[in-house]
Amino acid sequence: FLAAVAMCVAIRGWDPPFAYRENYTPPRDIDARYAFEVLDPLATRMARSRARQQAMIVFANDAEPLVQLRASLRNTLLEIAAHEYSELDASVWPKFELPPDKGAKPADETQKKKEFDEFRKQVSGEKQSALVEAAVAEALAPYEKSGLLEKNPEQEGNQEEILVYPLDDPLATATVPLASVLVGDATDIHDALKRDLVKPMLADRLFVWIRPELKSTLRVDAERTKQQSDKAAAAVANQVKTYDVGEILVRAGQPIKPEQINLLRREYSAMLAQLSIAPKIYRAVAVLAVIVVVFSLCGLYLVRRERLLLASIKRLVVMLALLVLTVSLARLVSFDPWRAELLPVLLFGQMTAIAYRQELALLLSGAVSLILVMGLGMGIGEFIMLFGVTAAAVLQVGHIRSRSRLISIGFFSALVAVLLTIVAAVTTSQPLSWTLLQEALRNAAWTLAAGFIMTGLLPFIERLFGVLTDMSLLELGDVAHPLLQELVRRAPSTYNHSITMGSVAEAAADAIGARGLLVRVGAYYHDIGKMLKPGYFIENQGENEENRLETLVPAMSTLVIIAHIKDGAKLARQHHLPEPIIDFIQQHHGTTLVGYFYERARGQSKDDPHGGSVEESSYRYPGPKPQTKEAAVMMLADAVESASRTLVDPTPARIESLVRQISERRLDDGQFDESGLTLRELRTIEKSMVKSVTAIYHGRVKYPDQKGSENGNGKGENGKRKGDNGKHRIDAPEKTRSKEDEDAAIENGDAGEDKDKKAEDKG
Repeated sequence: FLAAVAMCVAIRGWDPPFAYRENYTPPRDIDARYAFEVLDPLATRMARSRARQQAMIVFANDAEPLVQLRASLRNTLLEIAAHEYSELDASVWPKFELPPDKGAKPADETQKKKEFDEFRKQVSGEKQSALVEAAVAEALAPYEKSGLLEKNPEQEGNQEEILVYPLDDPLATATVPLASVLVGDATDIHDALKRDLVKPMLADRLFVWIRPELKSTLRVDAERTKQQSDKAAAAVANQVKTYDVGEILVRAGQPIKPEQINLLRREYSAMLAQLSIAPKIYRAVAVLAVIVVVFSLCGLYLVRRERLLLASIKRLVVMLALLVLTVSLARLVSFDPWRAELLPVLLFGQMTAIAYRQELALLLSGAVSLILVMGLGMGIGEFIMLFGVTAAAVLQVGHIRSRSRLISIGFFSALVAVLLTIVAAVTTSQPLSWTLLQEALRNAAWTLAAGFIMTGLLPFIERLFGVLTDMSLLELGDVAHPLLQELVRRAPSTYNHSITMGSVAEAAADAIGARGLLVRVGAYYHDIGKMLKPGYFIENQGENEENRLETLVPAMSTLVIIAHIKDGAKLARQHHLPEPIIDFIQQHHGTTLVGYFYERARGQSKDDPHGGSVEESSYRYPGPKPQTKEAAVMMLADAVESASRTLVDPTPARIESLVRQISERRLDDGQFDESGLTLRELRTIEKSMVKSVTAIYHGRVKYPDQKGSENGNGKGENGKRKGDNGKHRIDAPEKTRSKEDEDAAIENGDAGEDKDKKAEDKG
């Protein structure tokens, strides 16, 4: 339930999904269901451009030229006052001459002298000179403060007002009308002179001299003008366009373009903003109910077919967390331009197929695809594509024996992705186009990427789920492994037993559809615990060496025999073997009875008048019983391989009888109760083992040397028999074994494979 809630949160189950994608072609018009506003970039740019055009230009005013102009005028007037007309520089007086009236004759020299004398009289004297200087200063004062421009500024900006600051005080900025600083005809200066001077003619002549000397005192400050322009543009708010309810956003039959996607998202946001809390709660409860139903169906399958996953809370939590993470990532990368929701689903499906079974992977991948389609607002076409491509990949994830296997799976699934994308689009009335082909190729690329990613994730997946792929098993099965090399050195016969048993067990596991390679590699390591005390196990004792177990009481002998389970598991963990291999070490004897020493203990108890009852539990292996079919196959193979060496004449009939007897005893003892093995599979295993053991002990042509050896030394078929591997000695006594001997060998291949073997060999 917590996982279902987390998944509901991951897909935002309380909000209706946004179901539109770029390049999707709607079969009918899409109109606005809610009024909304969107930013109008064009209108915003135009408004800001207008603001820049209206921004005032900033000028720096240098009043020094006007001050110099007044000083120059004062000096010129003093020169006129000090000289007669004839003595004056010829270039001075013409600057004061008024232009002749229209149609009038130019003044002659006499007239010019008269006008000069009159002007000289008006500017001569201290009082008159001060009056003129004051009038000129008063006329130029506004321009010294605000500045002068000879013409309108050429750059873009406000043509009505400007900003002016004194050159020596940049902070004293003032707004000035542009018209007031333009020189133009300078009528303001002329009018001021007429107002302050009594003699109009004097004012006219002064203005005639001043006007040509007026120059621009204002200089554009480009940096501050730009700042002013930027400030004006920034002050303009973003312009918006309003879309009313019913206004068409996308026309039918036209692919949705990026700008239309933006409109649809704005309308979607407006819808969410107007939704009250009640509809959101109702929808969240409905979505959660759907997820709970899907989880319940998956849980029912687990109860019936995958109880191993439910038996461990850690495994269940990992699987649920992976489900939630897959849906979360898929939703996160599902939006434009990625549209990569296929990638997480593919990775999840392949992980589950590797860790468990293909059937479970298909079921959970279908559940993830269904929930994801619901959360994204997709249709049946997208579900077909998601689940179909994932199923194509999952069904190929069988035995991964090479690193290129997952990549080849990716190539095949990529082709399926292309086909299913096109098929799904056609079923939803999407037109065949280059855009559709691009979408298909994009899905193919994500599918191929999943193969490469899975190749890199494989070691982490094995560690996370505690599973082994065939590729890892092949590495573990290498005889160069340090643990196997140590086993060869310390207990060579045990090693040969493990190798032989591995081939028998692998064939039997393959016969029932179990993982034969896993069983074979597990067989290689199942008896590694014997290397710590190899001399206590009969197969590792020399020909003339005394059996050490015969010198111990039965209880102690049993402890020594059983200890190889614990020792093997400890060695495996020290060498960092995977847990499935350690499980084989711990389960290959289950809780079976060490029958040989149990019977010896019972016999000694009967012969001893003070002997008490013998507890059977003290002579059983600690277990656990086999938890998987593979472990059950290994248990049978271990017992069959060991017991088959006790047969005097290993004919197919005797081998078949031995195999059937061993399997029935294990079955009656309840050793297969927790493995999931069926009776039909048990019979299949028996047949496979009969074939394998018969092949190992097949008959051979006897050569003359062998016959002589038989007659002279008592060796041959009834002496010492050699198996196909040429390394493992199979000793069979000449005399026929008793029923007790055979039972002991069947019950326990470790200690009871030969009863008083040395004595029988001598006989």
